[in-house]
Amino acid sequence: MADIQLEIQNLERDAQALAEKDSAVARATAILPALGLAIKKSISNLKKHTGELEDQRKTELAQLDALNRERLELEKRSSSLAGELQNAEMRSYELKVQLSAIEERIREELQISLGDLEGSEPADLADRSDAELESELRKIDNQLRVLGSFNPLAEEEYSALEERLNYLSTQLDDLNEAKSELRGIIREIDGKIQTTFAAAFEDTKREFEKVFPILFPGGSGSLNLTKPEEGEEVGIDVSVRPAGKRIERMSLLSGGERSLAAMALLVAIFKARPSPFYVLDEVEAALDDTNLERLLEVLKTLGEASQLIIVTHQKRTMEIADALYGVSMGKDGVTKVMSQTLEKAS
Repeated sequence: MADIQLEIQNLERDAQALAEKDSAVARATAILPALGLAIKKSISNLKKHTGELEDQRKTELAQLDALNRERLELEKRSSSLAGELQNAEMRSYELKVQLSAIEERIREELQISLGDLEGSEPADLADRSDAELESELRKIDNQLRVLGSFNPLAEEEYSALEERLNYLSTQLDDLNEAKSELRGIIREIDGKIQTTFAAAFEDTKREFEKVFPILFPGGSGSLNLTKPEEGEEVGIDVSVRPAGKRIERMSLLSGGERSLAAMALLVAIFKARPSPFYVLDEVEAALDDTNLERLLEVLKTLGEASQLIIVTHQKRTMEIADALYGVSMGKDGVTKVMSQTLEKAS
């Protein structure tokens, strides 16, 4: 009888344990839809926010590209008008020289200026003999031949060129004004970009200097902007110095140290510009137990303000999770998803 009673007690305990497990499964099953809905909502919000930022970035880049194209077109037009203006000025100068030369030759050959000819009355030819008139005519004819040919439309052409010169000068002034305004807009956009980048960089640098000593006790890390070569963009130099090592470049660190330093930079970026949630894929795979513990402590603080989704095979990482999702594929090729909500010890 004692054995039967003991067996009954064992069965009752097993039944109670099974009931508790069923209750836990029921609670997890009840929470799962809400959790899935929350994740979908977070993903939707993130996609929307990301899409808005991407649209804004594309719009600003398109505006900047359009402004650059307009600036190049204005510079091209300005160069063309400047060439036309120079040609008009040269032609105007040539006509002035020609007119000046004609006036000079008239003064030299006829011993009279153009001003003296204006409004002058013809001399009384009746008092002169035919021989004198013929001699005077031959003299004038010879002087005209010496003068050579000249352009009778030079004055009209000069006036037309002068008008064209004034028009081109006005157009060039308008183009220079438009180009100046366009450069001002470009400088304003560049200034906003530089201000935004500088603020994000300073925030990331500050967070990196805080996070790095947590992952590398006794160590230090910093971010610095590099001086760009001509025609290049500004770069970012990551300097790290683990405790007890005279190493500053990440390329000289071990695989695990590089992974941890990269995570320090990644977490610094996350903290500088927070997001609703983050997805991390086996970021701790190369870490030993000690470094893993340090990283998990940092991830816990990150999870206080954002939702973390971590793909992992590490048991220790799973222990800090609020919920676990396992994915497996059976022999039939069908993927199965299992979930388990974890209760934290008080």
